[in-house]
Formats: sequence, structure tokens, C-alpha cells
Amino acid sequence: MTRSILRLTGPETRDFLQGLVTNDIAGLDRGAVYAALLTPQGKYLADFFLVAQGEAVLLDVEATLAPGLLQRLKMYKLRAKVEIEETDLQVKRGTGPAPEGAVADPRHDALGWRLYGAEGGDDGSDWDAIRVAHCIPETGIELTPESYILENGFERLHGVDFRKGCYVGQEVTARMKHKTELRKGLALVTVEGPAEPGTEITAGEKVAGVLMTRSGDRAIAWLRFDRAEGEMRAGDATVAKAE
Repeated sequence: MTRSILRLTGPETRDFLQGLVTNDIAGLDRGAVYAALLTPQGKYLADFFLVAQGEAVLLDVEATLAPGLLQRLKMYKLRAKVEIEETDLQVKRGTGPAPEGAVADPRHDALGWRLYGAEGGDDGSDWDAIRVAHCIPETGIELTPESYILENGFERLHGVDFRKGCYVGQEVTARMKHKTELRKGLALVTVEGPAEPGTEITAGEKVAGVLMTRSGDRAIAWLRFDRAEGEMRAGDATVAKAE
């Protein structure tokens, strides 16, 4: 886990974020907020945590996405009274008792807490096992450009709010929620036999998806739901949708 922490300051910080990201910034008064920035076409660009720090807001993002995200935020800033800076802060995380100052991971109770300060690291929890058990996507693995957040379970992970005002990509996201049925997306599967992440999943002669993160005999998979029925194959392994 390599994270970059940005700090946003200024009197218009919350209004600025509210008009950009998928979740309601009012949640900062209750704890950490999980959200994403989308393209105008509604496709995923970056997911991150937002945490209040006094009048400032910390933005916790995967380090590889930070330069592009920072550039895009500055592009959107225009004349808004907001300053955006990189910090040396690091994040600790764990699933045991939370230390003072930690915030709960808003995606799922099983993901424990996050703490921002001078030291990073974690408590040795098996994060892949936790993610697979609850079908929680990870930046750069399941969460990739060209994907849509609803296909990645963002509603279930408290990462999108359908009652807030407009944000970048909101129209497409709302249409997917209210006017269409998801035909593809992430799902939990069982796996019997050797199969590495990235292996294509087939149902008969048709491609049904891709195996993503695996832990033991279970895995997160990206599936085409109309094809993902009955017994499937991933290389030499047998795959089936988990009950």
C-alpha cells in the first residue's frame, strides 16, 4: 500500500469538492468519506478517502494516481478559493482496536481504521482475504480506467450519493442507477484448481469475465452477468458464482 496525502485548504474547499466528487461532502462531519472522481462520461479516474483536518480536508489516494489527480483538481479549481498541496503525511491502517485519532474506513466495517501522521504501515491483517470475503475492489486491480463505479460496487461501499447535487459524471451514473440493469461488474466466485489473477473466465465457448484478486478458493471476478451461469473455467480451474 503506497498512498499520497493531499491537503486542501481555503474557504471554498468543501463547496469545490461537493461539485466534483461522487459522495456527499457533508459526511466529513461524521468521519471519513469514500468517493471518486469521474470523467464527464462517468468513467472512473480515481478513488480516495476524504478526511477533515480542522478547516482543511485531507485527500488520501493511491500514490500512482496522485499526480494526475492533482493536475485535474488544479484544472477544475479555476478561481475557487482553494489551495491544494502535497504533504509528507502517511497512513497507518489496521483491523484491531483503533488508536486515538484514527477514522473508520467508511467502505466496510471489516476494513478497520486509518490513521494519518508521520508513520505509515499496517498491523499485518490479510487485506486480500478481507477484500475477497466482502468483494471490495482495490485501486489498480479491480478499479481501472474505463470502468464504471456502479459496476465496481460503489453504492454498496458507500462511495456514491444519489441525493446530492451535480458532480462530474453524475448524469451517466444516475442513468445507470435508475434506468438500466447492470449487465457486467464485480462478483464473488469460487475457484477450484490453479488459476492466477488476470486469467480469462469462459462459459462454454464464450468469454464470461476475468479473474481478479484471489484468496484461497474464492476470488473477486469481473463478469458479464448474462454469460456467467453454471460452471465456468479459468485456465485449468473450475469457477462458479458464489452463493
